[in-house]
Amino acid sequence: MKLRRFGRTSWQVSELGYGMWGMAGWTGSEDAESLASLQLAVDRGCTFFDTAWAYGDGHSEELLGKILRANSGKKLYVATKVPPKNRKWPSQTSYTLDDCYPPDYVFEYVNKSLKNLGAETLDLIQYHTWEDGWLDDARTAKTIERLLASGKVRAVGISLNRWEPENGVRAVKAGLVDVVQVIYNIFDQNPEDELFPACREKDVAVIARVPFDEGGLTGTLTTDAKWPAGDWRNGYFNPENLKATVERAEKLRKVVPAGSTLPEIALRFILANRDVSTIIPGMRKLKNVEANVAAVAKGPLPAELQAELHRHRWVRRPTKWSQ
Repeated sequence: MKLRRFGRTSWQVSELGYGMWGMAGWTGSEDAESLASLQLAVDRGCTFFDTAWAYGDGHSEELLGKILRANSGKKLYVATKVPPKNRKWPSQTSYTLDDCYPPDYVFEYVNKSLKNLGAETLDLIQYHTWEDGWLDDARTAKTIERLLASGKVRAVGISLNRWEPENGVRAVKAGLVDVVQVIYNIFDQNPEDELFPACREKDVAVIARVPFDEGGLTGTLTTDAKWPAGDWRNGYFNPENLKATVERAEKLRKVVPAGSTLPEIALRFILANRDVSTIIPGMRKLKNVEANVAAVAKGPLPAELQAELHRHRWVRRPTKWSQ
């Protein structure tokens, strides 16, 4: 597993990280399989794990804590997130700091995460939603300063709303955060415009999430896809979005070289961008770990294919269903 420098922290983390959103109550999520998949990832060289208190109200963090204890001799980097107090995803510009992240509340959840993980220090704590407008409240910068001075966290980051990469540029340019987490994939290339150059300038690490565009870049979606009642994807992949996603994926499948798969080139496309520090696909099953590790091991895509994939950029803006 290749390592990459994690911004100004100078940590060396695995270029393939592990996204744990699907391990706390998603359809088909089962703890024994989750733990086995996490351990296999460690065995294959993954060193970066991204979770959140909101993933099962701390349950995902507890699972990761078990893996940390089982691998105490290895340096595994732990990233988690403070949930917004109002429990609203995504954030809206009308939300205030008191609605989402009042200072004492942030520390309350840092302590909860430390307890769930069985850890004394978090490598990275992230605001699970973000509005650059919160920079106008002096308590934001003071809270981040207090977090770093407390010894409870080593770095602070922000997780940006879907399809709003520009909504973190101020925080990056202000030197406020060490890390930005953002959706970046073949379809969603907008972070390249403003966010990535700002991160490059300020030496801020980039965590690329949703590499398969919630399943749209797996090549398995069809226009009659359905999920169990209560699964959030039923709302996200409404008829309008599902049809458009399937049509675009079909066009992409035509350029996938023989012997490769769409998920493979999706990962390799992202890692071709050196602004990306690590990529965090969800890997709830052993087969997902094996496939993703094998994909990134193949290295960069041919320049011609990389250029072709850039032509599949899909410019989208937030809607009522794009949480």
